[in-house]
Amino acid sequence: MNLTQRLRRALAIAGLALAGLAHAGGDTVVYHINENGSASALLVNVRNHLAAAPDTHIHVVSHGRGIDFLLKDAHDASGEPYAGKVKPLAAQGVQFKVCRNTLKGRGLGDEAVDGNASVVPSGVAEIARLQTEEKAAYLKP
Repeated sequence: MNLTQRLRRALAIAGLALAGLAHAGGDTVVYHINENGSASALLVNVRNHLAAAPDTHIHVVSHGRGIDFLLKDAHDASGEPYAGKVKPLAAQGVQFKVCRNTLKGRGLGDEAVDGNASVVPSGVAEIARLQTEEKAAYLKP
C-alpha cells in the first residue's frame, strides 16, 4: 500500500469515527407537517417518540398549512393553545421550524411565529438538509 492509499484509508477511518460521534446520544429524525389538521397527532407522536427514545434529536419542519399550529395564539380544535403543548417539547430539545416561504406567501413576517419555533428559509430545503447532512430519518404522521 503506497502513502496515498494509506492516507486515504486513514482519512476514511477518521471520517467514520467523526460520523459516529456526531450521532452519539441518539438518532436524528425529522417530522414533516404540511397540513393543518395533523398537528395534534404530530405532537402526540413526538411525545411518544421521546418517551420511548429520550435521546432522539427531533426536528419538526412545517410548511404550507402545517405552520398554523406554530403561529402565535394558535389553538387546537378544542380551543386549547398549541403553545402549551409545544413549549414542553421544545424544552426537551425538540426543534420546531417554520418555512419563511410559507410566511411570505401568506403576508406574514417572522414575528408571527410562536417563540418556541424558529424560521428557516425553506421548509422543504430544511428537510432535505436534515436528511442528507444530519442523516435524519423522515417521518410523516
